[in-house]
Amino acid sequence: MENFEPERLVIFTDGGARGNPGAAGIGVVLYLEDEQGNRKHLQNLKEYIGEHTNNFAEYTALIRGLERCSEIGHKNIQCYLDSELVVKQLNGLYKIREESLKPLAAKVLLLKKNFNSCNFTHIHREKNAAADKLVNEAIDAARKTN
Repeated sequence: MENFEPERLVIFTDGGARGNPGAAGIGVVLYLEDEQGNRKHLQNLKEYIGEHTNNFAEYTALIRGLERCSEIGHKNIQCYLDSELVVKQLNGLYKIREESLKPLAAKVLLLKKNFNSCNFTHIHREKNAAADKLVNEAIDAARKTN
């Protein structure tokens, strides 16, 4: 019989670059969600990743989020991204033409195998404000130290 897990991890990820390419950062917000849809905030991740494109940053944020989910150990993951392009690429609706993104997409799909379920859903930018804020904080902090 399959193990029933009443809770799942929900992650909101965002990546951004000022200039494209430019100074780039990532933000990840993790929640534990029960079967009624109630969410408990677990943690935030933010990181400056150097000079990259927006899409590179979007993929990197998702990778960091999935890596953290693997460490936590839950097997059911819901990923929300405001990058429609990345979601459609990962769901097989769009081809990945940019060579630099192909290894990142491959890493995401490899990480996905760690979970019983792992879904990628596009959301509007307004619903991803917390992860977006972390992106900007990471870039701002890196610029202050340089």
